[in-house]
Amino acid sequence: MNHGFTYGETVGSDDEGAGLAAFLASRHVHSSKDEWQERIGAGRVLVDGRPAHPETLLLRGMRVTWRRPPWEEPDVPMSYDILLEDRELLAVAKPSGLPTLPGAGFLENTLLYLVRSSFPGASPAHRLGRGTSGVVLFGRGGASAANLAASFRERKVKKTYLAMVQGRPERDFCEIDVPIGTRPHPALGIVHAAASDGKVAFSRLRVLERRDETSLVEVEILTGRPHQIRIHCAAIGHPLAGDPLYAEGGVFKGDNPVVPGECGYLLHAWKISLPHPASGTTISVESPVPPALRPAANPDFPFASFQPLG
Repeated sequence: MNHGFTYGETVGSDDEGAGLAAFLASRHVHSSKDEWQERIGAGRVLVDGRPAHPETLLLRGMRVTWRRPPWEEPDVPMSYDILLEDRELLAVAKPSGLPTLPGAGFLENTLLYLVRSSFPGASPAHRLGRGTSGVVLFGRGGASAANLAASFRERKVKKTYLAMVQGRPERDFCEIDVPIGTRPHPALGIVHAAASDGKVAFSRLRVLERRDETSLVEVEILTGRPHQIRIHCAAIGHPLAGDPLYAEGGVFKGDNPVVPGECGYLLHAWKISLPHPASGTTISVESPVPPALRPAANPDFPFASFQPLG
């Protein structure tokens, strides 16, 4: 049982004049308007610090808060390993199954909560999907967090992953530039997928080992779109083995009720190279590779990765 949480948001100009229950139902689609009306009637929703009525009309600048009572979170791996630690930067190895950030029923059973228990104020520079293992970077302090964010924004960070995909790709190497955008999803409202009207996304894939029905691949991503590797591998006809969400073509499985946070696939954030947020010197951090993603025919792993892009 966690300690519960108080959520809060400020009403913007686009929502001015909306009813409170309708406003909350549109922002938090996990609950219907009727369910929000019940919470408001029970005094659990406050507007500017005072209990509100379900039909309260909102004005710009009002502060809406609601308290979620403690709840049981799903069981997840509750540990991580420290890969690098100094005054400016923290790099940790996240296990598969542990969410990076709160959401979808998770609050304290997250990497963020665990890290901040030992490193108060640490700020994640990026995130990994719940089922993805490997390196996650945290800035320590305002300047380091800002410098890390700038490195990601300016694409100065090189991220290399290992994954197991379905089938046996014909080419040893390919570049993937399928745009990624949002599409309606029956469980979440929207989910990211391959979309011709989406944002630019770029990946480089190299086949490391072909097996009977799967292949081990190395993927370098030059952009950081949500679920990019899962979508791009699926887009070229080779979804991640065991992926419960994405099908060939980079679209989600329409007849499958799962949500993006569910696991089942093998994807590991193996290596990150970037300028150190204080010194600017290029550093590289690696996370130990799970046995299932080690090449069976290569006992000398780790092996040479991609050369930096020119």
